[in-house]
Amino acid sequence: MRGAQRALCLLLVASASLAALYLHLWAPKGPPSVDLRRPPPERLPPPLPPPARAYPHVPFRLKEEVMEVMTSRGSVGLPRDPRLTLRCPPRRVQTPADRLLIVPANSPLEYPAQGVEVRPLQTVLVPGLSLQAPARNRYQVNLTASLGTLAVAAEVEGVALRGEGQPHLSLAAAHLDHLNRQLQFVTYTNTQFHPDTADIVQFSTDGHSAAFAIRIRHPPTPRLYGPGTPGDGYNISALVTVATKTFLRYDKLRGLIASIRRFYPSVTIVVADDSQRPEPLSGPHLEHYLMPFGKGWFAGRNLAVSQVTTKYVLWVDDDFIFTPRTRLEKLVDVLERTSLDLVGGAVREITGYTTTYRQRLSVRGGGAGGDCLRTRPGFHHRLAGFPACVVTDGVVNFFLARTDKVRQVGFDPRLRRVAHLEFFIDGLGVLHVGSCEDVVVDHASKLALPWRRSEGERQYNRYRYPAARDDSLRLKQRLFFFKNRFKCMAGD
Repeated sequence: MRGAQRALCLLLVASASLAALYLHLWAPKGPPSVDLRRPPPERLPPPLPPPARAYPHVPFRLKEEVMEVMTSRGSVGLPRDPRLTLRCPPRRVQTPADRLLIVPANSPLEYPAQGVEVRPLQTVLVPGLSLQAPARNRYQVNLTASLGTLAVAAEVEGVALRGEGQPHLSLAAAHLDHLNRQLQFVTYTNTQFHPDTADIVQFSTDGHSAAFAIRIRHPPTPRLYGPGTPGDGYNISALVTVATKTFLRYDKLRGLIASIRRFYPSVTIVVADDSQRPEPLSGPHLEHYLMPFGKGWFAGRNLAVSQVTTKYVLWVDDDFIFTPRTRLEKLVDVLERTSLDLVGGAVREITGYTTTYRQRLSVRGGGAGGDCLRTRPGFHHRLAGFPACVVTDGVVNFFLARTDKVRQVGFDPRLRRVAHLEFFIDGLGVLHVGSCEDVVVDHASKLALPWRRSEGERQYNRYRYPAARDDSLRLKQRLFFFKNRFKCMAGD
């Protein structure tokens, strides 16, 4: 009897262990964390190495007239020439798509797949050109450009050049090493002005052809901001400006300003105001800008953001209230240490409910009639290094963002009353958005007895909550169709 009980106990223990293992292996797991943190300067990738094949035994003669006009931005210097060196462009505006990639000679031709860039009407060295062909009596390659000309910055003995200074350049030699040494000095000069385009250069030899792009553009101009007085932590007053838009709700606005001053006494506050009878607002570090009556919600956002001179702008509604949990330092830290452009917080309602309004946006191609937009609540993945933060596409009306990126997207002033997600739809593909649930702002109470509402509150409600006959919804639909080219929309 005891033996049977013991066997039954062992069977139950084994079954429980197998069930636990099954649940561990098959239980649904949340999205993984993705590391978007920018490495510190000492961890940045090293400069591009010199060409793997240096051909030191092949002599060359530099052309001084070419060296005088060559730009070295983003290109590899002439082989073993100390006068041309690498210069590192601003890291903030670089992406992996800007990195130089050389295609190995899987075919006999070796060439740069991407990463070659030249300023309009200037000259650049074309790195990575090579021919890896079997032995023969004579070797020849051809290069053809469409928006510029090709030449060489140095001459190699035994290499015949035809078409130098023209869109078509031909190089021929009896020795492969000499030809490849000459290819290391090929230059491209843009001759047709266009501030942002690319020239597709054709590269060919006997029985083989390839093409590569040379990007033509002015390099992005960096926007630098003063960090303020050095010290421990972030200087919020030097880095952040608070921006808001108000309309008739001066009691709420004054409550917001008072709460900001409690925690950030010297931060600049910018107020855009399209009230019919504006009330005076004064105080240190406060800027009050008046607009035509009823000009609108997004027009006010544009005005407020246009006056920001700091690196970051914090957007808040005029009926929010700062609390000890409204820690702007946390949001600044996220933007300083990651590649995100905008990070939202959370809004706590008077009922105690907290919302982050995280929205995922995606566009599916729909053919000639337009594309289809899909909105879904949630996020894409968690943000490594910040346990309370995720990466998403749209956030609540309380966010910190890079000022220049917000201006790049802008707010459509035709959206006069009810709008928010439209900004993130316009910013899809431009804004890299995150959300942190541990930075919270309070929402002032909206509960009020109808007979105790002031005339200003009644007027505000008429504008904020228009009647069904209002054409605001039809306006949004027209914008989505004609401006964003959406023929259909879906949401979960």
